Amino acid sequence: MTEKDSQFKGIVLVLLAAIFWAGAGTLAQFLVQENGFSIEWLVDQRLLLAGLLLLVLNYRKEHKRIWSIWKSKHDVISILLFSIAGMVAVQYTYFAAIKYGNAATATVLQYLSPVIIVVYVVGRNRKLPNKYEAIAVLMAVLGTILLVTHGKLTGLSISGKALFWGITSAFALAFYTLHPVKLLARYGSTVVVGWGMLIGGIAFSFVHPPWKFEGTWSVLSFSSFVYIIIFGTLLAFFFFLESFRYVKPTVASVLACVEPLTASILSVLFLHVSFGIPEWIGTFCILSTIFISAKKPKKLKGISVTEENNHI
Repeated sequence: MTEKDSQFKGIVLVLLAAIFWAGAGTLAQFLVQENGFSIEWLVDQRLLLAGLLLLVLNYRKEHKRIWSIWKSKHDVISILLFSIAGMVAVQYTYFAAIKYGNAATATVLQYLSPVIIVVYVVGRNRKLPNKYEAIAVLMAVLGTILLVTHGKLTGLSISGKALFWGITSAFALAFYTLHPVKLLARYGSTVVVGWGMLIGGIAFSFVHPPWKFEGTWSVLSFSSFVYIIIFGTLLAFFFFLESFRYVKPTVASVLACVEPLTASILSVLFLHVSFGIPEWIGTFCILSTIFISAKKPKKLKGISVTEENNHI
């Protein structure tokens, strides 16, 4: 395979992953708002089923190596923290933002996480932001204002709950990205995320038992649920990781911003979500922060803030 063909394959894999993720968010909105599914049940099922499938697939490749993460007390504490404060928090806040708003706005707001990471790194290192970081923060603020006010500063165009959960989702994703750096280096993404999902699902089962179902089943709702688990979680994650063999992680992270664009388009076309010019401008402002941040990656313990983007 030539370098050009290899790069093309990597780009296709990233784009497929982003489109699958966007579809999962849109279908989650359909299940919650149109079929009465509870976000708690959806979160628990997604974590349990996808986590178990990831570990089973990884076991066929790595065999007993998937258990090595439990041999170190420090790593056990770290994976437990990642599972609860990272994995569960990201899943629940994202689905809550969809419930009270829509998939498009929830996905775009979650993409504020790279800017939150930049601000954290700048603050931790006690340095003034460079020009790229400063521009990224300003674009993120401007984009968020346009997205949530419809360009009218007199009030919000989305509910306060949708805004709260969307911003919280961005902070949760920032922690989700930063916390497991050492775990990822030791055990790989599939093992860490697989255990994170499974443990998070088991823990969340005590909050909402997986057998406590709310909603209406139909052929369409069942198909949507299967899509979220198989395509929107398992295959999307696998394709995104597989793309690292062909393109740099920084390139993959930038290309993955197709996700909020796709989520916005799908929401407008199929769920009839109102998305005007101010919202589209705000969306592009927020997405531009990914490209701006990638101009001069900020190193964090050997990893760029845009280099390791473990998606939900």
